[in-house]
Amino acid sequence: MQNLSKLVATLLIGAMMSASASALAAGNAFVTVNGVAVSQNLANIFMAEQKAQGAPDSPELKNAVREELIRRELLIQEAKKAGLDKKPDIAAQAEAARQAFFVRAYIQEYVKKNPISDAQLKAQYETIKTQLGSTEYKARHILVKDEADATAIIANLKKGAKFEELAKQSIDPGSKDNGGDLGWASAGNFVKPFSDALTSLAKGKYTETPVKTEFGYHVILLDDSRPLSVPAFEEIKPRLLQQAQSQQINKMVDGLRAKAKVE
Repeated sequence: MQNLSKLVATLLIGAMMSASASALAAGNAFVTVNGVAVSQNLANIFMAEQKAQGAPDSPELKNAVREELIRRELLIQEAKKAGLDKKPDIAAQAEAARQAFFVRAYIQEYVKKNPISDAQLKAQYETIKTQLGSTEYKARHILVKDEADATAIIANLKKGAKFEELAKQSIDPGSKDNGGDLGWASAGNFVKPFSDALTSLAKGKYTETPVKTEFGYHVILLDDSRPLSVPAFEEIKPRLLQQAQSQQINKMVDGLRAKAKVE
């Protein structure tokens, strides 16, 4: 039933948008179904979508689109006859989908008119490289709430206890069952007190005083370190572009929100 509701909502959106385009002349009709014109513009959109997916521009494509639009128009007409466009829940779904369509279209247009330059992306790339540094570390940690607990763990390490066993006391659910292992990461991935302590350690050594951060008290062990290999700019450019566009859109929306009169 849920899928059926979505289908009906989609069909109703088509009906609503067709109604808003009632100024289309009969001469612009691609096909007419029970006296209702289906526009050439709509057919062009369907054909463009199919061609973008690799379908050849051919009479067969035109006929397939024609049949699809006829089927859709018939179902839209039946949905309207059944009064589904008057049902509040279905009308609300249709309106939500219609809004999503226009929001997506506006964002695409905004991004097109406000392109992110390669220079901006390269500057962001260089900033990230600086933040990451030239070394990455394979670290373990044990996180506890109280400094006294961290001090006791350090005392046990000095007595020969295994770090991996003591890590079971950690309140970090992501590493406690894995011997406190945090994997390979650059120092920039950690909060400053943690990264400062980590980068001062020699391989195989642990912090002999608790390291306090906003999360609690850490005991940190450096398993190993190696030179950091940063991917080339072209390799991560798509990800940088996506992030930059997301930030740009959020800034635009925040600006609209700040100026909006909301009651």
